[in-house]
Amino acid sequence: MTAPPAARLLHRHLHGRWPAVRRLAAWSALESLPAFASGLLLARAVDQGFLAGRPLIGLGWLGALAVLYVAGAVGTGRIYPWLAATVEPLRDSLVKEVVTASLDRMADRAPGAGGAGVSQVTEQAEAVRVLLGTALRNVRQLLSAGVAALLGLALLSPPLALVICLSVALALAVFAACVGLQIRRYRAVVREAERIGESAAAVVGGVRDVVACAAEDRAARAVGEVIDAQAAALRAYARTRLVRLPVLALGVHVPLIALLLLSPYLTEQHGLTPGQIAGAAGYLVAGLQPGITVLVDAGGTLLLSLAVILGRLAETCAGPATDFPVPAAAPAVAASFDIEAEGVTFAYSPHADPVLRDLSLRVPEGTHLAVVGPSGAGKSTLANLLTGLLPPQRGSVTLGGVPLPRLGQERLRSAVALIPQESYVFAATLRENLAYLRPGATTAQLDETVRAVGLTETVERLGGYDAGIPPGGGDLSHGERQLITLARAHLSPAPVIVLDEATSHLHPAAEARAERALAARGRTLIVIAHRMTSAERAGKVLLLDGPTPLLGTHETLQARSRLYADLVGHWHT
Repeated sequence: MTAPPAARLLHRHLHGRWPAVRRLAAWSALESLPAFASGLLLARAVDQGFLAGRPLIGLGWLGALAVLYVAGAVGTGRIYPWLAATVEPLRDSLVKEVVTASLDRMADRAPGAGGAGVSQVTEQAEAVRVLLGTALRNVRQLLSAGVAALLGLALLSPPLALVICLSVALALAVFAACVGLQIRRYRAVVREAERIGESAAAVVGGVRDVVACAAEDRAARAVGEVIDAQAAALRAYARTRLVRLPVLALGVHVPLIALLLLSPYLTEQHGLTPGQIAGAAGYLVAGLQPGITVLVDAGGTLLLSLAVILGRLAETCAGPATDFPVPAAAPAVAASFDIEAEGVTFAYSPHADPVLRDLSLRVPEGTHLAVVGPSGAGKSTLANLLTGLLPPQRGSVTLGGVPLPRLGQERLRSAVALIPQESYVFAATLRENLAYLRPGATTAQLDETVRAVGLTETVERLGGYDAGIPPGGGDLSHGERQLITLARAHLSPAPVIVLDEATSHLHPAAEARAERALAARGRTLIVIAHRMTSAERAGKVLLLDGPTPLLGTHETLQARSRLYADLVGHWHT
């Protein structure tokens, strides 16, 4: 039978630390000696000592028990170094594997592979370290005491041990029957916590759009709904904790009460001695009760949390759920540069609501399209889908009738250029930065591009095209860096250019000049707009909001869509 992924993950990261685990187990065995021998020695102290009129012998047996408690204390003291040697390296190795797997998913363009997700799973790796340390420190001690108590009880009185073990087995069966439900409900709690991080990250990342569109209430409601969902998941999980009542009753309280009530009958009819009755009661109170209490309390929270979080990390480390298709045949050639999305659905994780659902869109070659909508509507996601950086879960995106994966990376990147909000200016000359997508560009072509996008003043300030740009961009402002990347796109031979808020640091007049220059190329220009003025300049406008996107001109959308009219009116106000 194959072990669960969580168990395999934990085993893999504990590999190499088994010497420390073995020493931890050995000292734990010494620590549990008092729990094992307490009932036996107490029975002898009562029967052979105090009730037999020989108190010194009784005190001697109790003294032997005290010696065992000292030995157990020594074992407890020696446990902690080996506990640290087992647990402390676990976090580093888990974080390394989780981040490596996430970076691999990003390299493969798998959804939900970076950003807040990496932060979330590294927090979960730290939680595993803390939970495992607590489990080995507390649960190990009390569960070993419970097992030791059952073994000691079996030596003290086999018939009595058999009856008590049957009651304990029934209690454990009741607990085991509820474990599956507890795991499912706690997994829902963890998933909702992850959704809170994703939702909050989306709102924070798009705070400019939220404020610009007066969507603060809507953003608060979106995050609030996820928080309410987690609260409901926590309440549902808390209800499963009621199982502790019958488990404790069957495992400890019923056997103890029955033992005390039936002690006269057991001594008269079955030959049990008072010492055996006292020893059995001691095993129940000092050994079994703490062990079962830890099982239902820590097992229902600590161990369950450890299992669920390890399961989530195992899912992350298992590799991407959806790989970007790799063409087996030779790359295809697009017949035109029309972009078409048909029935596209995309979500950032298997358990998240789709950002885009059944979206169909056709952008003919030479179209100037602006994409607008509230924060979180899927504008940047659409840009990544149209440029092949993300694969849809359903549907397809084609260029000239050819699915993007079949074009091959080289042809796809030469045909479609994405300019993101982050301006990538590298350490080289200004000429090399501008001509990055067209290495053979002449000075005359550079001059034409610089004049068109409004970069002349920056070129003169830097001292010409052969001026060096230091790592990080030196003293270039954010706006100047964006103008350089826009000039790079203008100079590029790519038939399709997608601007994903690539003018966010520009003055509106500079933004208008750059967008007009790119549109004047006569090629396809898709603008993910952060200002509504970008939509006014575009020939077509796509409004993303809700299940039914709207496509039209600026004028028709103002007449057809209350949301679009409100966005335009609020922006100009």
